[in-house]
Amino acid sequence: MSRHSRNDRVGIDLPKAKLDRESVGEALALFRCLRPYRARFAAALVALFCGSLLSLAFPYLAGHIVDAAVSPQAAGLMADVNRTALLLLGILALQAGCQFFHSLSFATVGQRSLVDLRRETYGRLISLPMSFFAQRRVGELASRLSADLVQIEDTLIGILPQFIRQSTLLLGGVALIASTSLKLTGLMLVSLPVLSAVAVMFGRKTRKLSREAQDRLADTATVVEETLQGIMNVKAFTNERYELGRYEAGLNLFLATTLRSARLRAGFIAFIVFSLFGSVVLVLWAGARLLHTGEITFGDLTRFILCNTFVAGAMGQFAELYSQIQKTVGATQRVRELLRETGEIPLAEAGTVGVVPARLRGEVAFEDVRFTYPSRPEVEVLRGISLHARPGQKIALVGPSGAGKSTLIALLLRLYEPTHGCLRVDGREAADFPLLELRGQMALVPQEVLLFGGSVAENIAYGRPGASRADIEAAARRANAHEFIAKFPEGYDTVVGDRGIRLSGGQRQRVAIARALLRNPAILILDEATSSLDSESERLIQEALETLMQGRTTFIIAHRLATVRHADRILVISDGRVAEAGTHDELSVIEGGLYRRLAQLQFRETSATELSSI
Repeated sequence: MSRHSRNDRVGIDLPKAKLDRESVGEALALFRCLRPYRARFAAALVALFCGSLLSLAFPYLAGHIVDAAVSPQAAGLMADVNRTALLLLGILALQAGCQFFHSLSFATVGQRSLVDLRRETYGRLISLPMSFFAQRRVGELASRLSADLVQIEDTLIGILPQFIRQSTLLLGGVALIASTSLKLTGLMLVSLPVLSAVAVMFGRKTRKLSREAQDRLADTATVVEETLQGIMNVKAFTNERYELGRYEAGLNLFLATTLRSARLRAGFIAFIVFSLFGSVVLVLWAGARLLHTGEITFGDLTRFILCNTFVAGAMGQFAELYSQIQKTVGATQRVRELLRETGEIPLAEAGTVGVVPARLRGEVAFEDVRFTYPSRPEVEVLRGISLHARPGQKIALVGPSGAGKSTLIALLLRLYEPTHGCLRVDGREAADFPLLELRGQMALVPQEVLLFGGSVAENIAYGRPGASRADIEAAARRANAHEFIAKFPEGYDTVVGDRGIRLSGGQRQRVAIARALLRNPAILILDEATSSLDSESERLIQEALETLMQGRTTFIIAHRLATVRHADRILVISDGRVAEAGTHDELSVIEGGLYRRLAQLQFRETSATELSSI
């Protein structure tokens, strides 16, 4: 398993991008999602800036109070101290109000804008052509909707406000302490960069160990996943101890890495504690000397120590903030890359290319069609295929695996476009029809039926979203599915589970047939729809398919030739070409023909199987 796919599963640190003009420009371009909420976002920025400046009033006024308290005329200045204390309380209240407003505003703006961005990204993703998905991993694409967008969300809500706040505290704090004592300021500016450099070094090593630990943890998760998926083989070969050993070895590597990281973190924390308190001691020592010489007052020293704490805290935050910003820039680059992909014709543009009749007649013609997959340009899958299906005909496509049968169907659905030749529907080029409306008049019943994790009714209604319960039940009856659905305690509201795991193979097939019946297509595609089923399920499904095929142009992909004996026309596909064409009777008498050899082999095996079961 690749490191990237492991990362998606365990939530490892996202890769970082180099910060330059181009990458930052990419990030800023993605923040256009803030435009509908720019007024509140701007108000939140103002509140954040004001609240940060108000924070600096605390050390300034605290120093004023200390000066008043230690002054020889302290008794006469108590009224001034009281006013300052009340002013400080008022400023703290105002700061709290600013904090509440900008925290709520950033959260509101961030969540709303990210919902818009998620919707746009997901919409673009599902609109992309099959050639895009053929060259991408599902885990990678899912990561763009999860980890990458979560990183952007965290930046909008937390990291960006924190960066602005810490920048304000750093610059404002330095300016305030510089106005207090240039000597102490110089001492601070000499020591803090050293501390920051050491903190960055520790941070890099810690993050490296953290990534390594998560990789080790991902390895153990892989062992668990593989073991549970193949638990039958594990038990059949009595390899429980072996699998436990593999898992334990992975855990030991993970433990060793985490302990190394823990030692490094402990050393880092000890260094930070010593350094920060050491710098305070240094400042107090230098301040005491300046206080003794009369160069500063007690209030100045207090003000300086408090400001120094603010500045040190801000500088300590910048290493982590910079790292998070790098991750965000990397995330925005990956999301922007996805948004720049050219999608198929969206629903909003359907109908602008041509006008589809109320219902297609179902005439289909492939004219000298050649095709090469974009991911394999050196291999020509279809080599001059020509065929003609009249409305209502049943066309069977048979032949060895890899001959090009499924590719023909993919071209019919316009999942891909021919690299040469022409596909016509009802006498017009398929490319002249609005893509979504053309596909809307087709239905597919695949070999491996994928049901979504909702109810039976929702899965049937997938063929025509918004269909009434009466229409759903009518389609289920015609598909021989109503009887087993009605036996469920919750009937049509029964949840089918992940990928339909709670239903048997035959039940899933009948739900798929009901879905196709509800769609009422003009062109029907059956891809090995009765394979790997028991005799009773196959009989019920064959009856349902006969109902489904009535009055529709049907393309049937089949390896079992017994299921296509009654097709109007059988095309034998071999090596990307139509090797033979005709009815079952016509093809069965061709001496040395591929269809005849396949039929003799299959029917001989079938007879032998039947005899052996008697």
